[in-house]
Amino acid sequence: MKYLFRNDYSFGAHPKVLTALAETSMEGNTGYGEDGYCKRCADLIRGLCNCPQADVQFLIGGTQTNFTAIAAFLRPWEGVIAADSSHINGHEVGAVEATGHKILPVPTGPDGKITPEQIAPILERHKDPHLVKPRLVEIADATESGMVYTKAELTALSQFCREHDLLLFLDGARLGSALASPASDLTLPDLAELTDAFYIGGTKNGALMGEALVIANPALQPDFFRIKKRLGAVLAKGWLLGVQFEALLQDGLYFEMARHANAMAARLQTGLKALGWTLMVDSPTNQIFPVIPNTRKSALDQLCAYEDWCPGPTPDTTVIRFVTCFATTAEDVDGFLAAAAKF
Repeated sequence: MKYLFRNDYSFGAHPKVLTALAETSMEGNTGYGEDGYCKRCADLIRGLCNCPQADVQFLIGGTQTNFTAIAAFLRPWEGVIAADSSHINGHEVGAVEATGHKILPVPTGPDGKITPEQIAPILERHKDPHLVKPRLVEIADATESGMVYTKAELTALSQFCREHDLLLFLDGARLGSALASPASDLTLPDLAELTDAFYIGGTKNGALMGEALVIANPALQPDFFRIKKRLGAVLAKGWLLGVQFEALLQDGLYFEMARHANAMAARLQTGLKALGWTLMVDSPTNQIFPVIPNTRKSALDQLCAYEDWCPGPTPDTTVIRFVTCFATTAEDVDGFLAAAAKF
C-alpha cells in the first residue's frame, strides 16, 4: 500500500460537498456569482466574521485569488512586501509580477512569519521615488512551513501597517488548519478587524475548488468584480462556489475537517519523533517537515507520496513535506509509521 501524504488537495471533496453539488446541479441558476447560493453564503461569511460591511468574492484557486486581489488593491507603481518563502514569491511563476506589481521579499526564519521590524528597513530604502513604493504586506496563515500567527503578532503587524499606510492582505489557502490549530488564538472576526482583506481557502480543505475572499476594507471594494472579470477570475457557473462554501461553513464542517487534518498530522509527527526522525520545525498544523538522509529516499518513494521541500541542514539530507487532510485516517498514519519503523 502506498500512503498519500503529498498534499491536501489530492482528494476530490468531502461527501457533504459533493451531495450539495449533486442536489443543486439541475436547478438552473443565474451565473457569475449572482445566484442565491453565493448571495446567501456571502451573508453567512459576513456573519461569521462579524463584519457586515465586508465584500465577499468567490474565486477558484489560491494563485488566482492572490494575484487578482493584489492587482485590484494596488496602483501600478506600488509593490508587495512578502516573505521570501511565500507562495506568491516562490510557487506562482511570477503571477503577481505579471499584473505589474513587484514583490519585495523579506528573508524570514523557518517559521515563515513577517514582523514589523523586518518591514521597517524596506520602507526606509524605498523612500526614493525612483523605486517601487511598498503599499501592501502579504502574509499567510498557515505559513508555507505550517506555522501560525498569534493574535498578538497579527495585532502588532496590523498596527504597524496602519501607522505606515500599508495594506495588510492574508493568504488563507490553509486558513482552516491555521485557525483550528491549538497554537492559534485568532478567529475570523479577528482577521476581519486586523487585515484589509483575507480569504478562506476551500481547495485545501474539502472543496472541489474555491476560495472566499473577504474584503473588509470598504475602500478596496469598488469595481472589484470588474478586475476579477478582466483577469479571467470570474466563474460563469459561479453558484458552484457558493454551494460548496455554504456546505462547508453553515454547520461547522470546515473547521471540523481542519481539526481532523491537524490531529492526523500531530499523530504522524509524534510517531516520527518516537522513531527518531528529525523535523525542520515543530509544526502545529497539517504540514510537517521531516529531515531525512538521502539514502532513505528510494525506500520512502516506494512507501508513500510526499514532496521534496528543500535541501537539508547537511549535504546528505533533504527536508521533505508530509501533508494530511480531511481524508487522512488514523489507520493511514499508523500503517505508515509501522512500515517506517522498519527502515
